[in-house]
Amino acid sequence: MMQAFHHRLLTVLTTSLALTMPHAARAADTTAPTPADPYQWLEEVTGEKPLEWVKERNAKVTAALADNDAFRSLEKRILSILDSKDRIPMVGKIGKHFYNFWRDAKNPKGVWRRTSLEEYRKAQPAWETVIDLDSLAASEKENWVWHGVTVLQPDDKRCLVELSRGGADAEVIREYDLEAKAFVAGGFELPEAKSRVAWRDADTLLVGTDFGAGSMTTSGYPRTVRAWKRGTKLADAELVYEGADDDMAVSGFKDPTPGFEREFYVRQKTFWTNDMFELRDGQLVQVPKPEDANASVHREWLLLELRKDWDTGAKTYPAGALLAIDHERFMAGDRDCHVLFAPSPRTSLVSFAPTRHHLLVTTLDNVRNRVEALSWQDGKWIREPLSGVPDLGTASVSAVDDLDSDEFFLVTASPLQPSTLALGGLPASGSPKVTGVEKLKSAPSFFESKGLVVEQHETTSADGTKVPYFQIGPKDLKLDGSTPTLLYGYGGFEIPLLPGYEAITGAAWLEKGNVSVIANIRGGGEFGPAWHQAALKENRPRAYEDFIAVGEDLVRRKVTSSAHLGIKGGSNGGLLMGNMLTRRPDLWGGVVCQVPLLDMRRYHTLLAGASWQGEYGNPDKPEEWEFIRGFSPYHNIDPAKDYPPILITTSTRDDRVHPGHARKMAARLEELKKPVLSYENIEGGHGGAADNKQRAFMDALGWTFLSKELK
Repeated sequence: MMQAFHHRLLTVLTTSLALTMPHAARAADTTAPTPADPYQWLEEVTGEKPLEWVKERNAKVTAALADNDAFRSLEKRILSILDSKDRIPMVGKIGKHFYNFWRDAKNPKGVWRRTSLEEYRKAQPAWETVIDLDSLAASEKENWVWHGVTVLQPDDKRCLVELSRGGADAEVIREYDLEAKAFVAGGFELPEAKSRVAWRDADTLLVGTDFGAGSMTTSGYPRTVRAWKRGTKLADAELVYEGADDDMAVSGFKDPTPGFEREFYVRQKTFWTNDMFELRDGQLVQVPKPEDANASVHREWLLLELRKDWDTGAKTYPAGALLAIDHERFMAGDRDCHVLFAPSPRTSLVSFAPTRHHLLVTTLDNVRNRVEALSWQDGKWIREPLSGVPDLGTASVSAVDDLDSDEFFLVTASPLQPSTLALGGLPASGSPKVTGVEKLKSAPSFFESKGLVVEQHETTSADGTKVPYFQIGPKDLKLDGSTPTLLYGYGGFEIPLLPGYEAITGAAWLEKGNVSVIANIRGGGEFGPAWHQAALKENRPRAYEDFIAVGEDLVRRKVTSSAHLGIKGGSNGGLLMGNMLTRRPDLWGGVVCQVPLLDMRRYHTLLAGASWQGEYGNPDKPEEWEFIRGFSPYHNIDPAKDYPPILITTSTRDDRVHPGHARKMAARLEELKKPVLSYENIEGGHGGAADNKQRAFMDALGWTFLSKELK
């Protein structure tokens, strides 16, 4: 869905929200007190003293975990999986070509390449190199990390290439000619910033970037959108739309669909609320949707995803529903929407993908993927289920070219079945019944899965809520509490966790006879907005109670015991890990905490942290700090308690979640002589690694730590 603007991004942690007080004197009177922080100096990301501290801890971790043959063997195995030439080269269509970005041992930074569909069908396609990132990085003496492209549609001859230094969210953006296979001399180019850029036409960009003082929100994202014409200076670009300082971000985009060319601007006020405007006859007209609903357009249709019940007067549409209505009728005041999906207590919407004439809708039914094709026929929507979706596993669909085609890609996998990529088609008219599915590619098995089984279980949380989880492990597992078991969780930002094919988990953990578990706790999106909202702000502890309940159930069922039960999570899942350490240290044998939030008193002042107040609350407000402190791990370390060993990892180049969280937590635990190891990769951004070699090393650290501690 290249032209539709869709705000529930799976990279949700790239956005931000900040709250400000109108008068400084009043702010001082109403701001919650800040606890003393002897390690705040570690927040200076590239300061000489903090980096020396980091190097000392890195050396300690390397000596403890990485300086042995077993580690090097595991690292090599993981790298061989990441670099394998047998992986599926996923593609996206631009013009007549199918493009793929590929990393391997020969191209560690990667190569952007293209081929034809006829070639792609072959076992070994012939690829044409478009951009060799390794060569580009070497010639420019930059550690470029690929972030993707924004294509000029429907022309398909130009694109904007997004490059990051070391994996940070901030990007350098340059115009590229796809026919000449060269950057455009004198073309559009933006310096490093957290920019939002879209094509208005071949000679104009809609740009949100750092124009200097006042142009960014307090979270560091664009506050203005400007129209930048070719041949003019960026600084002279015309101001088109402006948000407020305490908005999350603003952005603009142009729908290039022939016959439906429209221009929109979005003011993301908080993480979960936004206003949308359409440029009509030179004036911005607000799209009168609920502010907490996400909106996108496809041809004549306006599509709305509801987060709360919407009472229109004549009808109430339920939270979690997907609605469709003719866009022009909606702008004229009509609210008689078509309900394309309505949730039940155990079903939820995952995503949707328009093709030229149809809509592919992916849902969850008790955390199991289902896909339907929908079509507008004779004044009503008709639907057909898509076959080939695994019962326990993952399925994702995407349009090949939603401007001109009804073809789609279907990717399926399960914990024991490697990914398969298929090409399907829908008829241009009539029933949305798939006309054929062609298997294009299959990934090989990267670990021995014989004798393993996938199971779905359910347990009861502290307040009586039923919480599901997936268990992958030996079919003949001895229920004597002796099996090393890893429990993984996230529980935030309405992101569901599904059981896909995890090659590295299989090779590093499952092959050894161990068990892997995925917890579907509240805060995620497994059962729609209500499941997420049940763990917002003051209710955040519900997510932690759910995770503890799963851990206790694994012990009760004798799958494992506390000494053999390890846990892992990153980002918001790193906050989960910090709370598991401080709340139930007796339940875990080892903790891996990756790129985490941990200091919840200062999180909103660090990098993009201000954007997440809609999720966690505003710690400057005394009444909100009162409950936030209860899930701020940095402030809840108890000197009198015994803690399980913990490995905390982060990245110096993470400009989303500040590395100070990890540094300060490790320093405090060290001070109290608790068992802690911390490692900070100098590059890698929020993903923690800038290339496959770095990722293999970081992954091997985690698995080696767990194997050592859980025995």
